[in-house]
Amino acid sequence: MIDCVIDEHVARITLNRPPANAFTSEGLVELKRQVSVLNENLDVHAIVITGNGEKFFSAGADLGTFAGGDKAVARAMAQRFGEAFEALQEARPVVIAAINGYAMGGGLECALSCDIRIAERQAVMALPEPAVGLLPAGCGTQTLPWLVGEGWAKRMILTGERVNAETALRIGLIEEVVEKGAALEAALTMAKRVSTLSPSAVASCKTLIHSARQGIPRRAALALERERFVDLFDGENQREGVAAFLEKRAAVWANR
Repeated sequence: MIDCVIDEHVARITLNRPPANAFTSEGLVELKRQVSVLNENLDVHAIVITGNGEKFFSAGADLGTFAGGDKAVARAMAQRFGEAFEALQEARPVVIAAINGYAMGGGLECALSCDIRIAERQAVMALPEPAVGLLPAGCGTQTLPWLVGEGWAKRMILTGERVNAETALRIGLIEEVVEKGAALEAALTMAKRVSTLSPSAVASCKTLIHSARQGIPRRAALALERERFVDLFDGENQREGVAAFLEKRAAVWANR
């Protein structure tokens, strides 16, 4: 279900379970494992996630898993959704979602767990779990309000409202809209831009940006920002970056 290809500094993960790229328990375990492997590969600076085919990014959970009403199965699936998508949120590389179609339920939660989201114009996004008596258990109730505010999060979750790409862009759910078939290329282009930057600086920036979600007091966060700035001077990338700028050449980064 999870295909991964690495090209230079960019890894491309494809959710590949036709017809709707729905998640199974095994697929979630594999996604978490794959993210862990890419975290350890310091040559990988960015990850792009997309869905196989033209219609679905991912339709979310395979609802057949819950048909028996087994609470042990439900608990295990909720745990695996949470673990997989928390791994995505906390990944060292920059993670970009190329939303090539429907992103529903756990499919949207997967995209929400990425750093940046690019959607094709025909994409539709929703968290429809209450329609089948469930709730988003892959970080959706926590991540969506952070991105779009409580009002739109409640519209989507509590009323079952679906949003198209233009609305998603307007409310801050995604960062860019592209034409049909163009999301993957746009995401790969963005990922290649990431690889032109210092990996150590990007990793520090990502951690600091995420600290705003964690309720760290502003004064403490600003002090940490200054501390991390000075920390970068201990690494060779700072010296290389400044030298490359002054010499008007592309920097050659160390992968640390």
